[in-house]
Amino acid sequence: MSTEPLRCAGALVVDGESRIFFQRRSPHRKLFPSVWDIVGGHLEPGETIEEALCREVTEETGWTVSSVLAPVGEYRYTGDDDIERIETDFLVRVDGDLSRPRLEPGKHTEFRWLAENEIGLLDEHREINHGLIRRIAEDGFRELHSIGL
Repeated sequence: MSTEPLRCAGALVVDGESRIFFQRRSPHRKLFPSVWDIVGGHLEPGETIEEALCREVTEETGWTVSSVLAPVGEYRYTGDDDIERIETDFLVRVDGDLSRPRLEPGKHTEFRWLAENEIGLLDEHREINHGLIRRIAEDGFRELHSIGL
């Protein structure tokens, strides 16, 4: 078994009101059950971060990435499965009906578009990785401001 961290790509999908899309992981998920999360996942063998980003957005929402607005950050964490991961996240715009994502059956149960003043919702499971999803959201909104959105 490899001792290298798993690589992941994450998308902070932004709408026309500068809100960010979050989806709740199913309670049956092995990793971070019932937690609010951004769109994303592991790179498949031979896949680039950009390819994984686009694939994950389509798989998890039915949308297609229309533009990558900016990098948000790189996050190193260990999941509750004791596997180390390095996740690279980006702000993205997508094509598709933003009011009707096609959530992946069995993987996600609900979604929300959050404005910056609503990210307190992400504190619901703050103990997981010391509030990692909240930090990613804060970094995403900070980057949105820096690019003028």
